[in-house]
Amino acid sequence: MLALCQQALALRCGPPMLSTARPTPEPAAAAAADGGAVMQGEAAKQWLAERGIVRHDMAPQDHDRAGYRSEPVRPKVGGDMPDGPRPGWFHVPAPGGSETRYAELKESLEARRADAGGTKLATVCEEAQCPNIGECWNGGTATIMLLGDTCTRGCKFCAVKTDAAPEPPDETEPWNTADAVANWGVDYIVLTSVDRDDLPDGGAAHFAQTVGLLKFRRPELRVECLVSDFAGDAAAVRTLARSGLDVFAHNVETVERLQPMVRDRRASYAQSLAVLRRAKEFGNCDGRRVYTKTSIMLGLGETAEEVLRTMRDLREADVDVLTFGQYLRPTERHLAVVEYVTPEQFDYFRREGEAMGFRYVASGPLVRSSYKAGELFLAAMMDEDDERDAEQQQQQQQQQQQQQQQ
Repeated sequence: MLALCQQALALRCGPPMLSTARPTPEPAAAAAADGGAVMQGEAAKQWLAERGIVRHDMAPQDHDRAGYRSEPVRPKVGGDMPDGPRPGWFHVPAPGGSETRYAELKESLEARRADAGGTKLATVCEEAQCPNIGECWNGGTATIMLLGDTCTRGCKFCAVKTDAAPEPPDETEPWNTADAVANWGVDYIVLTSVDRDDLPDGGAAHFAQTVGLLKFRRPELRVECLVSDFAGDAAAVRTLARSGLDVFAHNVETVERLQPMVRDRRASYAQSLAVLRRAKEFGNCDGRRVYTKTSIMLGLGETAEEVLRTMRDLREADVDVLTFGQYLRPTERHLAVVEYVTPEQFDYFRREGEAMGFRYVASGPLVRSSYKAGELFLAAMMDEDDERDAEQQQQQQQQQQQQQQQ
């Protein structure tokens, strides 16, 4: 199941929050009481820690992996949650302001629904009552949910309702979605859905049709599809990867050891890696480029080495974009949070991912599979790649003309 499902009632999308450190005093300010000598090493760390100050130059170095856990833990439904309230870094500003883009998009969306006679364009942002909706909509991005609200799988991190036989897909949904989004005013749209194992292709053709109609109506619109593993069906992956989308996203969700404890038994680590690898192979044809993207939840008892091994596997699958976010339990009937990962630990994995060669890594407690900052970066990256491709093509044409003249 997709990471959006687990976060549907918790936090679906949001900006990365990579540091909550307060301004740092000069070293001379950390003077010992006995004689005013400047403290160094462990004494300085203790002095600063007692006052709640984080010194970046005294933070845990990469060799100890920012203090991340080294012993594996098995998450449990009904297990103990971390002591105390959620850390302060989970607080986000509420959307507001009548002159913001959020207000414009909300008004436009409501008008489109009224024009359609009440037909609802389902946004994950609204359905999940996401507290980060203002951040995303003000940035010109939104996430649309296709294929209904009932999933055929039952992952232990997800609160979306499940059924072995959901309602059939709405055959008019691709057209309704394209009509609404084309006039909505967003620059980057994310299409996602629940798992639909009841459909022969897992819903791939439905997605592909929606993408094609969106690109027909607005060729400049950037389209990302956050999809299931299509039960490993290579033909379904090919259908979507060659639909004209810009970003093929599928979430591996967690490290290999935790897969059976976290995801539905029909999902697997190897299957997810194969989907991402095939999406890149199928999508990069006929002069097109498809970017691949995945997300990992932290705080489920994984070790630093397990996370790093997963990152290496993803790079071997040629994944371009990686996001890390904090797992949040949607209800007491789901897996308990093992620990709240600190912003400094998230930043450690960001640095490691960049060193491994990922095109972009977003890592922070509130980062989700789709969120404004990452999508803006992706759009800019795609624009740069398109310009570079156009220049190379022009140079090749000039060289061919010169050769012909000779």
